[in-house]
Amino acid sequence: MVAVLVVGGLTAATYLRPLALIAASKTLDMFIPLSGAPEPIGSADLAGSGPGTLLSATTMPGVTSTFNGQGMRAARVVYRSTSGDTGTQTVVSGAVLTPLGRAPKDGWPVVALGHGTLGIDNNCGPSLSPTLMNLLPIAKVVVNLGYAVALPDYQGLGVKGVHPYSDARTAGLNLIDAVRAARHVFGDVSTTWAAFGDSQGGAAAWAADEQAEPYAPDLKLVGAVAIAPAADISGLVAKSQTGTLTSEQRPVLQALIESLARLHPDLNRDDYRHGGASRYWNVLTDCSAGAAYKRAVAAGQLGPRDFLPVSPDAAQRLQDHLQAWAIPQRRLTAPLYVWYGGQDPFIDSTWTKAAVGRACSLGGTVTTEFDPRGGHNPPAAQEMLDWMADRFAGKKVTNDC
Repeated sequence: MVAVLVVGGLTAATYLRPLALIAASKTLDMFIPLSGAPEPIGSADLAGSGPGTLLSATTMPGVTSTFNGQGMRAARVVYRSTSGDTGTQTVVSGAVLTPLGRAPKDGWPVVALGHGTLGIDNNCGPSLSPTLMNLLPIAKVVVNLGYAVALPDYQGLGVKGVHPYSDARTAGLNLIDAVRAARHVFGDVSTTWAAFGDSQGGAAAWAADEQAEPYAPDLKLVGAVAIAPAADISGLVAKSQTGTLTSEQRPVLQALIESLARLHPDLNRDDYRHGGASRYWNVLTDCSAGAAYKRAVAAGQLGPRDFLPVSPDAAQRLQDHLQAWAIPQRRLTAPLYVWYGGQDPFIDSTWTKAAVGRACSLGGTVTTEFDPRGGHNPPAAQEMLDWMADRFAGKKVTNDC
């Protein structure tokens, strides 16, 4: 997570490349002209009506004409998924990418990328952007390693609907169905996959792991990597009551309250907003690039008690909603790798430690890396990608439970 709604911004995979090179590649993307309009992909399979089936699949010339998008196939997909809250069918958008060239015998193995917070409005989906909202360099790293990439926008981002921000179960199902969607677009994509995400996406990867076995027996999940996962952030409510929210946690709580108010119209925003939060409320949820400066200014005006619930009942209601979305909720399907930092300003390390403990008690296999001095992003990702590659290779995994 980063302050003012851009949570995660770049996943740890970015650090596999020098920061100067990442910056240079982004700059090049700004000057390479975009060519052509998106076109329907005629070979895509639009049959069926179940989770992961396609409503549409179009080319992404805005992506493939950029510096980072060269050397890959890319499609924007609109596909069916499922609400983790209600079990009802939903419509979700996203991007699917593969390397060029001949796929391995069993098809390109898939990495489902769970992105960190980019916003909560319909226009905040990465697939709407030629840079995938700055996630393209990360996707490029993964594609260059020989994987297909399935990158869901998440429910309510990229298409109409309300985004249930921090509902890990829903985001996890969106990840799973993005893998199915990729297979309906490109016939050389494997059923074997892994989940990899940071922050909000870390929780999505974790939740996908929990739900994969009962929800998607047609796919083979080999493991999931959760970087600084927002697994259980219900502790934000208690911190709002004691005035101990960090400056980074305040805009996160604002997004949570706004998302819940959209989902539950009887939830009164004014029960949770005061001072700067009241004055800048609408600015804080604007994910457009042109509003970045205003968001930063607004976030700086938020005080530690600007989200104080007006009553114990109001606090309990918010707590109940966040706990209902928290994970773990069931035993893991495949091994899980969790990295978290002791100095994370967004997600208290004690919350993540407790969530890992619960996953272990449910019988899961968890490899844990805790960096006492670490923040929200790890300094490098090679170990995580190696761990993921070992899962694809079927190697023995270390269980730290």
